[in-house]
Amino acid sequence: MQSSNLAYQPRLDHLRCLAASMVFLFHVFHYYYQNWRPAPERPWLGLLVEGHTGVGLFFTLSGFLFMLIALRGGAIDYGRFVRNRFLRIFPLFVTVFVVAISIARDQFQATDVLYLFFSNLGAAPTSKTFITGAAWTISIEFAFYLVFPFLARFAIEGGPSYLCRLLILLLLFKLAAYGVSERSTHMFFSTLLGRFDQFLIGMLAAQICTRHAAWMARHGGKLLWLAVVAVPLNSAIQAHYASYYLPAAKQAFWITWSMQEAVGWALLIVAYQAAAPRWPGWLERGLVRGGEISFSFYLLHGLVIFTVHRWLGPVEVTGKPLFDGLLNAALLFPLCWIAASLSYETIERPFLGLRKRYLRASPGIPPEQSMTADVGR
Repeated sequence: MQSSNLAYQPRLDHLRCLAASMVFLFHVFHYYYQNWRPAPERPWLGLLVEGHTGVGLFFTLSGFLFMLIALRGGAIDYGRFVRNRFLRIFPLFVTVFVVAISIARDQFQATDVLYLFFSNLGAAPTSKTFITGAAWTISIEFAFYLVFPFLARFAIEGGPSYLCRLLILLLLFKLAAYGVSERSTHMFFSTLLGRFDQFLIGMLAAQICTRHAAWMARHGGKLLWLAVVAVPLNSAIQAHYASYYLPAAKQAFWITWSMQEAVGWALLIVAYQAAAPRWPGWLERGLVRGGEISFSFYLLHGLVIFTVHRWLGPVEVTGKPLFDGLLNAALLFPLCWIAASLSYETIERPFLGLRKRYLRASPGIPPEQSMTADVGR
C-alpha cells in the first residue's frame, strides 16, 4: 500500500501477502482435513499445522514498520496517529462485528459492544463462529497502536536497550502468569500479554536494521537463507513438541514461544528488505496487490471458506488428503482474493483517504520526510 510518508517499500507488501496466505492455508488445512488436531508425527507440515504463525508475522511487521517511520524523524502527533489507525482498521472490523452480533442476536447484550475493544477476551461475539473468528487479533493490534507513540519516543531516546529491558520485564510477567493460569497456552496465544513482545521485537529489528544498514545490505542474501531455514524449523519444533492443539492446556514452551516466533519473522523481514530479491513482473504485481488487500483477505477468508464448504463441500479427486487439500486451497484462494478486493475497494479505501499527517516536522527535516505513514494491516 502506498504511504504518504515512507518511500514506498513493496517488499513489506510482499510479506503482508505472505502472512495472509499462511493464515488462509492454515485454516483450509484444518477446516477441511485436520479438524484442529495436532500432528506431532508430521513436523515437516509445521507451517500448515501451526500456520497461525502468520499472525505473528503481522504483529512483528507492525512493530517494524511503525518504528521505521518513527526513526525517520519528527514527533508523532498522538491524536492524529490514533485517528489514522482507527480509520485504517475499524471500518472493516465494525462491519465484521455487526455480522457477528447479527448471527448471535438472541444472545446479544448491550455490554457486548465493549468487545469492539476487547475482541480477544472472554466470550467475544466475533469468536463464536469461524466466519468472524479472525477478528480476535484486532484488539491486540489496536492496543499496540495506543502505546506505540510513547514506546517509539522512549526507544529512540534510550536506544535498543530500552526495548530489551521491556522484553525482559514481559518475560517476567509471563513466568508469573504461567504459574497462575491453568490455560496458559491459550492465554499466551490470544492476549496482549502473550503477543506484545512480537511488536517490540519488530521495533527492535527496525532499530538494528537502521543502525547497521550497510552491513545488512552486504549480508542480506545470507540472512535471507538463514531466515528461510529458521522460520519453518521453529514451526516444526512447535508442531512436534508443543502444538497449540495438544490436549495439555499448559505448556512451558509457550512462555517463550512468541519471542522465538517473532525473532524468526524479524530476521526474515530485515533479510528480505536487505536482499531485495527480484520477482517476475506478474508475480511482483500480485504480491503487491496481495499486501494491499491483506487486511480484507485476513478478516474475510474464513467467511469464504465456510460458505464454500457449507454449500459445495470438499472437492475430493485423488483421495489423498494432502493433494486434495492443495486443490481445494487453489479453488478457494481466488474466491477469497475477489471478496477481499471487493471489500478493500468498497469499505477500506474510502476511509483511507480521510487520514492526515501525524508526524510533526523536526527542525532541519524537510516536510516531505515528516508525513504520515499508514501502511500495514
